Amino acid sequence: MTSGSPSSAAAPAAILTARGLAKTYLSGTQRLHVLQAVDLDVAAGQSVSIRGESGSGKSTLLNLLSGLDAPDVGTLTWAGQPPSVDRRATYLGMVFQSFYLIPELDARQNVLMAARMIGIPRARDLARANDLLARVGLAGRAHHLPAQLSGGERQRVAVARALMNTPQLLLADEPTGNLDEHTGDAVIDLLVGLCRETQTALVLVTHNAAHAAKTDRQLFLHDGVLRELSSGKA
Repeated sequence: MTSGSPSSAAAPAAILTARGLAKTYLSGTQRLHVLQAVDLDVAAGQSVSIRGESGSGKSTLLNLLSGLDAPDVGTLTWAGQPPSVDRRATYLGMVFQSFYLIPELDARQNVLMAARMIGIPRARDLARANDLLARVGLAGRAHHLPAQLSGGERQRVAVARALMNTPQLLLADEPTGNLDEHTGDAVIDLLVGLCRETQTALVLVTHNAAHAAKTDRQLFLHDGVLRELSSGKA
């Protein structure tokens, strides 16, 4: 069994609730049990980190939590409702190890792509994109193409894009994996700080124990089982 549910009756409403998630894959003639009966609650504005060895199923778990993949068994809800393609673009944002910026678009237009997923951007969307770029320290780089930005700057654009539609939940999969240690530390500080400031719930998958320690709760995934390491971070 797994852990990861706040115990207090007065805890904030869950932004994400997973119950008994299990996932297997067929490898040759063997069936690999990647996730086993994973339970997880994430409250509004709460940050949660998940660590684990390579191949432990962390990215698989994020794919399930995002609704990009379906579990073999178990249930997942976003604020009490089943995940859906229609809700995904506004309910959650995602940051990956690779930046996935469109090379032909400048930083501001890359941030605006999140708004384009749900309609034609309006003046207020442009203003929000400019504000987010300023908050990630790139106000002066708005018209630079990704090739003209450093790795850390590109990941900052990706963070701004993930927050563009004011999501309730942000999922980050090894967001510092392509960055040097100093730049990675700065990106994590920015990511955790912005989510705390905007009261956006955060699920951060990372190998880095120091980065995990910056979140409100720390969990560890081993042999498909998710367990809580600590909680109640000041």
